[in-house]
Amino acid sequence: MSQLLRVQNFTVSSDGFGAGEGQSLEKPFGHADPGNLLAWAFATDHPPINRSEPGGRGLDDYFTRDHARNIGAEIMGRNKFGPQRGPWQDYEWQGWWGEEPPFHTPVFVMTHHKRPSFTLSDTTFHFVDGDPAAVLAQAKEAAQGQDVRLGGGATIIRLFLDAGLVDTLHVAVAPTKLGSGARLWESPDELLDRFHQNVVPSPSGVTHHLFWRK
Repeated sequence: MSQLLRVQNFTVSSDGFGAGEGQSLEKPFGHADPGNLLAWAFATDHPPINRSEPGGRGLDDYFTRDHARNIGAEIMGRNKFGPQRGPWQDYEWQGWWGEEPPFHTPVFVMTHHKRPSFTLSDTTFHFVDGDPAAVLAQAKEAAQGQDVRLGGGATIIRLFLDAGLVDTLHVAVAPTKLGSGARLWESPDELLDRFHQNVVPSPSGVTHHLFWRK
């Protein structure tokens, strides 16, 4: 089976935004409250950040525990990596995640301002400037036959969607509005010309949208 480019567990507000405006070091999601937007994932037994106490094992956990399955590399935008803009002033910033990033694979950060690669634990960050197809080719080679996860943010996902490169998407729509920010879509119906879709409501209040290429 060919390698897939997958979007997994990406969460948007009910009005289609994956993050708010005004991202900063103190506010990685801008004016959006990640504790509200991502409450469904944090409550599972396999949350996006480690914790000691167990969580729920229901429908939402089915998606979060699938996050790393058969993933050999990740692609993300620079805004997911950090709040800086423009040329790098220094190389001290190494991401939001501390000494143990949750990726455990090569990560390709798309940016017009390159910097040297570096490794934290079992994650190596590469900074690449190229079109989506070229970056995906690099990520697939690094993934060594496994799939590539497209981690976001919303702008990067739209870039790959518009290039026709995304094979599957899982998007969780949270019952909260942001009003502005980084928009993934105005309506999930925008993707129905290219993808099949299943819609699965969860008791947590989010609605899971599953898309696979036609």
